[in-house]
Formats: sequence, C-alpha cells, structure tokens
Amino acid sequence: MNDTTFDYIIVGAGTAGCLLANRLSANASKRVLLIEAGRKDDYHWVHIPVGYLYCIGNPRTDWLYNTEPAAGLNGRSLRYPRGKVLGGCSSINGMIYMRGQSRDYDHWAEVTGDARWRWDNSLPYFKLHEDHYLGANTLHGAKGHKSDVLTQGQSVYHQTLRHHNAGGEWRIEKQRLRWDVLDAFAQAAVQAGIPATDDFNQGTNEGVGYFEVNQKSGWRWNTAKAFLRPTCYGRPNFELWTSAQVSKLLMETLPNGQQRCTGAEVWNGREMVTALANQSVVLTAGAIGSPQILQLSGIGPGALLQKHGVTPKVDLPGVGENLQDHLQIRAVFKVKGVKTLNTLANSWWGKAAIGMEYLFKQSGPMSMAPSQLGAFTRSDPSKAWPNIEYHVQPLSLDAFGEPLHPFPAFTASVCNLNPTSRGSVHIQSANFAQAPLIAPNYLSTDADRQVAADSLRITRQIAAQPALANTNRGMEARHPVPKRRRLGAAGRRHWHHHLPPRGHGTHGPLGRPAGRGRPRAAGARWARRCGAGPQGGGCECDAHHHQRQHQQPCVDAGRESRGMAGLGGRSPVLNPCFPHRGKAPRKKASPCRYIETTRSSLWAGHEGPRRQDPRNTP
Repeated sequence: MNDTTFDYIIVGAGTAGCLLANRLSANASKRVLLIEAGRKDDYHWVHIPVGYLYCIGNPRTDWLYNTEPAAGLNGRSLRYPRGKVLGGCSSINGMIYMRGQSRDYDHWAEVTGDARWRWDNSLPYFKLHEDHYLGANTLHGAKGHKSDVLTQGQSVYHQTLRHHNAGGEWRIEKQRLRWDVLDAFAQAAVQAGIPATDDFNQGTNEGVGYFEVNQKSGWRWNTAKAFLRPTCYGRPNFELWTSAQVSKLLMETLPNGQQRCTGAEVWNGREMVTALANQSVVLTAGAIGSPQILQLSGIGPGALLQKHGVTPKVDLPGVGENLQDHLQIRAVFKVKGVKTLNTLANSWWGKAAIGMEYLFKQSGPMSMAPSQLGAFTRSDPSKAWPNIEYHVQPLSLDAFGEPLHPFPAFTASVCNLNPTSRGSVHIQSANFAQAPLIAPNYLSTDADRQVAADSLRITRQIAAQPALANTNRGMEARHPVPKRRRLGAAGRRHWHHHLPPRGHGTHGPLGRPAGRGRPRAAGARWARRCGAGPQGGGCECDAHHHQRQHQQPCVDAGRESRGMAGLGGRSPVLNPCFPHRGKAPRKKASPCRYIETTRSSLWAGHEGPRRQDPRNTP
C-alpha cells in the first residue's frame, strides 16, 4: 500500500465490484483499486458447491449479521448471512443464475424516465458477460461470441472493451444431478397448473424446472474467478486490497457548498490508510455495507448521525431506508419409496460414496446448489405476474447448519417475490467495526401476510397431486395452513429470510425518486453506488420517500446470482454516453406426509446470539 492515489476506488469485491473492476481497469491509462474487507477466496469450501454449508455462519467468509427482533416473527432475530470474502455473496450463496422478470426492468424505466432500463435494452448487457453452456442465442451469450453491445457502441469505453475481447466471463451451466423426488414434484406442479420450463431467464420466469447455476465443471464459479483472475491480476494498473475495511469516505466542501468524495479511509488490520481517487469512488458494498459506510461518512439521516456522534455532511433521510427482503417459508414432506439426501447421508458408506462421486466426477450431492428445482407461480389467480417462487430440495433439516432428519423427506420452500414490508439499516455507533442494526420488518403488512398464507395453500395443493402418489405417507400437518390473522402461530416462529436483500443507499439528485439520475448521493459529487440498487437488481431509496412513496422502485422478482451494475456499460461510471437523470378448511389426504413449516431458508441457520468480530477483520 505505497502509492495510494488512484483514478477509481471500488469499495466491496462482490458481484458488482469484481465486474466493475474488470471493466474499469480495461483502460490501461486508469489506475483502479478494489477494496475487500474479507480475505482472499482461497478457502476450499468456497469452491466446492456444497461448501455453502461451511461458509455461512463461518467468520472466515461471513459477516455474521443478525436481524433485529421482528414483531412479524414473534420477536425473533434471524441470522443474516452476507459474504465477507473475495467474491462477496457469490462465494457463499446458492449459485442460482436468475435475471428476474422483465416487468421489473420496464418498471424501472418508467420510474426513472429512461427507456434504456427496459428489459429489451438491458438484455444485450446480460448477454455480453454470459458464458452459457448451450452457446449464444437470442436470449443468452457465450464466450467467443461477438456482443452487439461492443460491435455497435462507439464510446471510448466500448472501444476499450472491444480491444480487450471482453465478455463471456460469467459461466452458466445446468446442474450435474437429478432426483426422482424432484422430478415427481415438477410433474405434480404441472398437474396443479404450473407450466414446465427449461429456462427461467426469458423475461417472465413462470413455470417449474431445474435451476441453472454459476458453476464450471462441478465447481462454484464466483465473480473473483470470472472477472478478476487472471484478467485483472495481469493488469499493472489494477490493485487489490483484501482484509481491508473502509471506515469512512473522505469528503471535501466545494466553493458552491456541495460535498465531493475524494477517497476513503481504510483499516488494513494494522493501521489506517488513506486512499485517494482522482475520478470516482464507487460503493459496491451491498445492501448492508453501502448504507453503513455512507452513514459513517456523514451521508444519511441527520438525526441518526448526530445521535451516534457522526457529523452530518449531507442530510439524506433515505439512506438506510426502504430495505426489502424475501421471507422464506419452508414446508417439509416425509416420503417413502424414493431416494433423498437424508437417507444417502445417514451412513458412513453413503457419505463415502458421495465423496468419491465428487472426487472422480465432480457430480452428485457435493455438486448441489442449496436448491435444485424451482417454480414461479401466482399466489392467487388475480395476480398479473408470478409473485411467489419455490426452491425444492431432496432433503430436510431444522435449519441449515444442523443435521439432516433421520427419515426420508423433501423440502418445498416458497417466498414472496414482491414484499410490501419495508425495513432499514442503521449504524448503532460511529465505530466502523460495529455491525449495523438490520431491521427488515418481515410480515409487517396485511398484503405480505396474505401472500404467506396463500403460498402455503398452494404448496399443499402441489403435494396433493397424483404425481407424488408413489411417495404416499398420508397427510398429517403439524402446522395447519393458517388464515392471515393466525400467521403468528404457524409462521412467526418458523420462517427465515432467503434472498439477498435490496434497497436503500444513495439516490438521484435531491428530490427525485429512487434511481432517477446518476446513482450517486444527492449533494455529493464523485460518490457513486452500484450493486443492490436498480443496477444490481433491487431498489434504491428516495431522499424524500415520505413524499414519493408511490414512485419507489421495488425489489425484482426472482433475481439471484446475477449483477446488473456495470454489465458492459449500464453504469454511468463506465459509459460516458449514459446521460443520467379461523383455521383453513381441511383438504383430503396428500400423497405426502406434511411434517412442518420449519424455520430455515437457503441462507438462514439456527437462531443464536449476535456474533461479531471485534473489528470485522480476520
């Protein structure tokens, strides 16, 4: 860390950060610094797909956040995994590749007034970075295929990427295993009226089928592999700092009274280092880290900052607000006459066979994403678009990180894709090492409670179809499908969050709705935020949300492992041509035995006290 002046400083080496580092450093005349609070991704469980079980809840790779107790969950606090490692959440997540629904992009275009956010205009940027196992076609890109984005773009940025043969970095493959019990569930879903699909990334994602994953030959393909190694590592104008946590952004006051971001203070584990930026500082620290850093830097709600001893530089009430997250509801069904992971992994011989299959073939259960089969449908017929998503797994347990059940079973998890509950992320002191308060406010609206109840009914309708008859164990529901007013009894004790959160952070020019104009803090120059906002697949807050709530973009439906920030030029940082401005009625017995609506999600584990690294550094 000798020469600490750069053209661009990128804070956070997750999905958006790694991609942006790749694109920005393609211009050899620009020095680029990428800062990551976690360590390098040289931990073996990062790369073995089933290793998410050993990365979540592990201080080597996870920030170990917990949510604040939520009234909608009967006062429970949930584990809130976020990747603290090179690659960010792409190094510990479920590896599912999902763009979301076209309606979300069209809605962002409507809200921002910029048609280039429309699905049809965003699709070429997805295709630019994809390396799809089926090759290039009208919906997907592949390595070696010339992208229309680069052949048609005439900006300096497009010319630079064209000469560097950019594109095709993000590998997408089909999974390397199938399960009879999951095939039966897919058939049952079709019998229940959900169409079959072989591609969830066509724009609507309605249907049932196996997920595509970010893997390569049976190994996790995180964004560090895709966008940093070996490309960025071989560029003399690129520098990477790991185990380095940004404590705050550096600001200076211009003659006109505006604040300009000039760099960042970084704790490297031994001392505080100052990194300076000649052009831009880009925040890609995620839906939790970005608003935390902004607030610690004096950008956020003035009253909150003053309460914790931070001098307000720019009073923006929306920073840290409008948090949106998906609550996962897991239903476990006991089965017979069909193989599940519970039975395979319940003996040393079974575990040895699983290990040998992965060792020699890189296939089988150790190559599994947390969920293999998915489905998108409507919680009730009046919905114009699919608004709930299923993740189905050939296993069952009380919570990820706990032992598998001793009986054969599968799990059908479902979440609300468009929750109306809104939460917040607030610092609780001026100490950068102290975790922020995360309050998603799950199930705080009638609409969310209704969707939760309806989704459980649909789960049981699918399980009652003839396709699952061979697994018949009868039906005994420990938690009957509740009416909305009784969700507290059945769900508030048993549900956990699932997908990466979205929302809050920076906004467009003061007084404009979220996402309108450049993605930078109102009143602050040269500070940009990418990742968990419109570019990253979610929602940015409005500085005046109390006046413009109806214009706030919403979290997208079904987005999982894909980044929008900087995908070939959508970010204005990259593209100078982007001109920003009673009880439920009983039904007849199901072919499966419903065990419980349990308490975990793909991400969440068992409850426990908040655990924090004193400095959030290894």
